[in-house]
Amino acid sequence: MPISRRTALKAAGWAGLGLTMPKFARASAEAPVMVVARGNPIIPGRGACDPQVRVYDDHVYMYATHDALPKSTDFVMNDWWVWHSTDLVQWELVSILKPEQTYFGKPSTQCWATDGARRNGKYYFYFSMGPENIGVVEGDSPAGPWRDPLGHALIAKGSVPTESRDPGIFQEPDGTSFIVFGTFDYYLARLHDDMTSLAEAPRLIPIENKEGPYGKGRTDDKPFLHRRGGKYYLSWGCYYAVSDSLYGPYNCKGSIIKSELVSPEFLDPTNRTSPYAPPPQGAPQDWLGYDRHGSFFQLYGQWYFICNDQALPGSNTYFRNSVISYVRYKENGDIDPIRLTPIGVGQYDANHRIEATDYFQAVKARVAEADDGRFQVRDLRDGSYLVYPKIRNLRQRPRLSISASSIHADGLEIDIRRGGPAGPRLAKLAVKPPAGGAGESKPTATLNHVRDTDDLCLVFRGGPGELIRLNRLEFN
Repeated sequence: MPISRRTALKAAGWAGLGLTMPKFARASAEAPVMVVARGNPIIPGRGACDPQVRVYDDHVYMYATHDALPKSTDFVMNDWWVWHSTDLVQWELVSILKPEQTYFGKPSTQCWATDGARRNGKYYFYFSMGPENIGVVEGDSPAGPWRDPLGHALIAKGSVPTESRDPGIFQEPDGTSFIVFGTFDYYLARLHDDMTSLAEAPRLIPIENKEGPYGKGRTDDKPFLHRRGGKYYLSWGCYYAVSDSLYGPYNCKGSIIKSELVSPEFLDPTNRTSPYAPPPQGAPQDWLGYDRHGSFFQLYGQWYFICNDQALPGSNTYFRNSVISYVRYKENGDIDPIRLTPIGVGQYDANHRIEATDYFQAVKARVAEADDGRFQVRDLRDGSYLVYPKIRNLRQRPRLSISASSIHADGLEIDIRRGGPAGPRLAKLAVKPPAGGAGESKPTATLNHVRDTDDLCLVFRGGPGELIRLNRLEFN
């Protein structure tokens, strides 16, 4: 019988936009912690890992575990965290849940993976109490304060023939909620409306063509479920499978992390500067996909993937970071391999080309796969707009060039404003179709009165129908 990742490791012996903060009471009396990320990782050097993100009313909450010791040779995790953000760049620690506040009733170093949910005006924080039990607390705000409504585990050891840990919550649009959990084999159960009891016995999720960081035929721990359109996505770390039914069967599609799309900074998962080098035997076959513990989420029309990372200096197997990337879905429903970069998401650098699909906010627009396999922003019509905030080095490179195709026969105007569609105008760009009406066009405009770091909003104006398809933004 396969053993869990943590057991295997121990045996081996190695290691903006004007948004306002919601009002809530803090679950901890400790001083608030605020981190402004310059890119990936988002909360560097604090051990914020196993990230599960939920979006409530355009506010982002990351339910996370907490690697407590930078130089540990084992997992030491004394509590669970909730981090809050509105822009995916500035993060505030808003809640700390300790095991003594739960049914467990005493300190522990095994505060393992978590998830959160909202239903009927209340918030729920699900957690692994070590490898064998899943508990839940509830509160009146995303930050608590939390109370344990059960006084015992929601899913106890022995409930299923695998470790009862690593919960993930999935909710249908009507609010019907499910919990997925397990290690190597995953189980799914519908929750009662109270969110604190099971409405059915857990069912084994069938997966075809299994694959994970340990090779063919095996998955991993920390399952997660999300839905896009009519397809359900079951993921474990950066590996995923797809089904037309929530209960499966699911068909594994492999990993969304490929070395050719990962910046060099993140290509050393063995972390050569760390004393915790991998053993010669028993190591994962896919180091780049190892221990990702990821989740998918959507904000302002954009899809994201957030996961663990242990490649950068100062991190290691037992002291991990969290990184975020944009997500693209192909026309057939498969997930395109992600780009993992130090720039991260929600901010940009004018010294680097910006993919048009990497917007922070889109109104009346969609991302679609082009014939050449790349992705475009499409369905841009009169009144559509795209927001790209926190672009650095704009004063040095104020000339904006837009790569586009399928331009309306009557042309269009792109109004470039600061912050949003009602912000100060920085430039106006008249766009005409190229000769013959086909091919790529690269209209250019100089931004006036631009700041060194500025927030750009592209507003599209023109006649009826689709006006343009956007590929890239470049500055020079």
